[in-house]
Amino acid sequence: MKKFYYILFVFCSITTLFAQKKVSVKQANTLFASKSYVKAAEAYEQIIQTKQTKQVLQNLGDCYYYNFQMTNAVRAYGQLFFTFKDSVKKDVFFRYANALKGTKDFEKGDAMMSEYLGFDQNTPKFMKNITRNTPNSFKLQIMSKNKTNGDFGISFYGDKVTFASTRNAQEKAYGWNDKPYLDLFSASVDSQGQLVKVEPFSAIINTKKHESSASFSADGKTMYFNRSGEKQVKIGDERVAMIKIYKAEFVDGKWTNVTMLPFSSDSYSVEHPFLTKDGKKLYFASDMPGTLGNMDIYVVDIGEDGAYSPPRNLGPTINTNQREQFPFVTEDGTLYFASDGHQGNGNLDVFMSLKLSDTEFDKPLNLGSTINSEMDDFNFILDEKNDKGYFASNRTGDDNLYTFIQEENKLQYLVEGEVRDLKSTELLPGATVKLFDDKGNLLEEILVGKDGTFTFNTEPNKKYKIMAFKDFYIPAEAEFDTSQKGKVYIDLQMKVESYYDAEDIINKKDDGTVLIELENIYFDLDKWNIKPQAAQVLDVLVSLLKKYPYMEIQIGSHTDSRASAVYNLRLSNKRAASALEYLVQNGIERKRLRSIGYGETKPLIICPKNDCTEAEHATNRRCTFMILK
Repeated sequence: MKKFYYILFVFCSITTLFAQKKVSVKQANTLFASKSYVKAAEAYEQIIQTKQTKQVLQNLGDCYYYNFQMTNAVRAYGQLFFTFKDSVKKDVFFRYANALKGTKDFEKGDAMMSEYLGFDQNTPKFMKNITRNTPNSFKLQIMSKNKTNGDFGISFYGDKVTFASTRNAQEKAYGWNDKPYLDLFSASVDSQGQLVKVEPFSAIINTKKHESSASFSADGKTMYFNRSGEKQVKIGDERVAMIKIYKAEFVDGKWTNVTMLPFSSDSYSVEHPFLTKDGKKLYFASDMPGTLGNMDIYVVDIGEDGAYSPPRNLGPTINTNQREQFPFVTEDGTLYFASDGHQGNGNLDVFMSLKLSDTEFDKPLNLGSTINSEMDDFNFILDEKNDKGYFASNRTGDDNLYTFIQEENKLQYLVEGEVRDLKSTELLPGATVKLFDDKGNLLEEILVGKDGTFTFNTEPNKKYKIMAFKDFYIPAEAEFDTSQKGKVYIDLQMKVESYYDAEDIINKKDDGTVLIELENIYFDLDKWNIKPQAAQVLDVLVSLLKKYPYMEIQIGSHTDSRASAVYNLRLSNKRAASALEYLVQNGIERKRLRSIGYGETKPLIICPKNDCTEAEHATNRRCTFMILK
């Protein structure tokens, strides 16, 4: 749920705004400042009908973004950037990029994120590669038929689970999203992965504030959980209440002794507690002083006397300048958490990081697209022994809980690469790449996109040939096999050479046409038969076409301007066709050849008053050879 992802919680009692016919910007801003985003969005929507200032459009986009209504957020941000892009703050670039990704518009989202980061992003390519390289894949099952309960914050609770939810409809609405305040519930999970026997915790745990994200000791007698603070603090123009971590004890069959942890504060939030199985460490997320981004992951040591060490930030390997939240640590020390600062599919993704030492973790790994969507995915918890677990996601529009089965990532045999110009090494979008089996059968072909890359799925223990084609280029080819054990990733640099780089007699003109420049072919006056001199020239062309069996050409014939235009057109068509037939008779496939007669319409030499010398007429009587592909 968005309100628990962010740092602050706000409690407001704003009376009905829309009794008035007209809403002022001041009234809308008051709602926005109090984080009553639903009512604020309604007010701003009314205002933008007549007034579209930068602040109004930005606030409207933020209202929708914070309640993960990404289509509406994109609409508002889009107008903001169309009108005021040069003066929009950088952090709005980040939100707009993630809103675009949330609508699966990765092309525009990546372009916007690239502007924010200062380097290129390609989310589909990244997710494809990372999904292939993750150690596990996941099979998911939503845990409730009602997808609007707002369930998240799941944790293990003996043989049950606990989670936070807005399903307590008797509670008053929370201004952020006009939904009830959060309470903690326990439940069992049936064989179909559904939540059953759902029961709220007692009133000593569930108050009229928000409660969420419980974590329990191994014996089930100690619980840590979140509760929003009692005291509202003025931060800038806002009055807000922070999230705190509380501890409760299970005594004589009931929860009691609820106390706030000493590092909770009215000045910052601490949330999403996770207690390790040995009870010695408590991980959590916070925006306390020293935080690197909007929210970082911290840890405290718990002494035998129950005292807590000073909170320790997990550092820049884990934490970014954005949000890192919902820590979960396995018995072997592997950390799972959610982040929108590390590269991912958009918005919050689930990551894992192996433990290197007591204080260090390895570089986080995105868990891939079998679990991460373009929306928020978070709150991952794992039963390592059974390879089962749970997580939360708002991919359907509201927060929902999912159960998953974790499987070893299936072996995939893939070949991937890119097509480049041999001389310039520039990528060649629009090239065609074909995959053949060892018998020469065409298995698959793809048209390379603007990134110049290609990928084919293959099978183990087989041999393949791959060829890259591009108009005006010599095809490149490579052979490979998939006889190795495990995954086979073959990175092929398919560098193709242009015909005009490979052959001196081939030249590319300024207008883009590619011509084979041969000695001129001469025809007798009014004749179209191939003379011995012409045959010698055409033999050079035969050799070139046999050298490059994928080359296709057009033979163009031109006449001088003597005789009528109609006569000359017919004559030129016959001469071009005669040259084509000569090539066919000498072993060149007809389908690779075209012929066309231009008559006198394209003379090389234009004579004054059409009074050419014999030599000039001879020059205009010619054949041209243009490469088509």
